[in-house]
Amino acid sequence: MTTARILVDPALCSGCRACEVACSFGHEGVFGPGLARIRVVKVEEEGYDRPVVCHQCRRPPCAQACPTGALTRDEAAGRLRLDDAACIGCGACVEACPFGAMRLHPDTEQAMFCDLCGGDPACVKRCTPGAIFWGREEDFARRLSEARARREAGDWWSGAEEGGRQ
Repeated sequence: MTTARILVDPALCSGCRACEVACSFGHEGVFGPGLARIRVVKVEEEGYDRPVVCHQCRRPPCAQACPTGALTRDEAAGRLRLDDAACIGCGACVEACPFGAMRLHPDTEQAMFCDLCGGDPACVKRCTPGAIFWGREEDFARRLSEARARREAGDWWSGAEEGGRQ
């Protein structure tokens, strides 16, 4: 069984960016989307918004690219960890991330990515449409299938009242 992580259904994203605001406040104490570990990217050509969040890879390319070993995978917690003292802000991790989820903090220039808020992600709690949610990969297909069925039935909002939580 896999560990829980943040999962995304971009079809439900309204582009409100409440997740970014909640994340920045939770980590930095300010409402500044530029400091969020999650980002909402507008895909103009396709006409939708897509939340971008760390996939917490089992063999993270960002950690493999880190020349100082500042990024490691904590297998017990099922997430990436950053050793602030070892991070030199070189950006190798940013370039290595295939999902665009890694970036450098604008003030400290250290690696900045989703740390899952200790298992209670602020972004998930604030996602009213339910586009981002906390769960396990094995539950993902079932969740998407249920959400798509609700949308096709014209009841796309049903289930979102839980704030994206399962």
